[in-house]
Amino acid sequence: MVFFTSDPIEPGRAFEMVERKDTGSVLFHFAVAKARESEHGTTSRINYQRNGDVERNLEEIAGELKEKWNLTDVLLVRRQGTVEVGEIISLVAVSAPGSEAAFAACRYGLTCLKQMTTIQKTEFYS
Repeated sequence: MVFFTSDPIEPGRAFEMVERKDTGSVLFHFAVAKARESEHGTTSRINYQRNGDVERNLEEIAGELKEKWNLTDVLLVRRQGTVEVGEIISLVAVSAPGSEAAFAACRYGLTCLKQMTTIQKTEFYS
């Protein structure tokens, strides 16, 4: 399952969305907007906007994860719109028969989300 949403990502709701039957491991990674120092100041918020077919991009990533690690389920969520520092930007959630596959898939999924070109990121500074 994949979502590109302006709604806040709710950890409890995400857990309920991931298939857990016949799995031994469910792993979640929540990326959070962080304050970053730069020559422009300190990041106060970040805006994420569509720059292509985000859902298709997320579906491709989810499919690759499921196939490569034989996962039971994958949930990928990316925020759109303005996200304040401290809020959840994205979620990679996987369920798998064992923890090694879950950790490897989650790490790879996070890398893929960071490299997405179908989302444009604009930082605002204080």
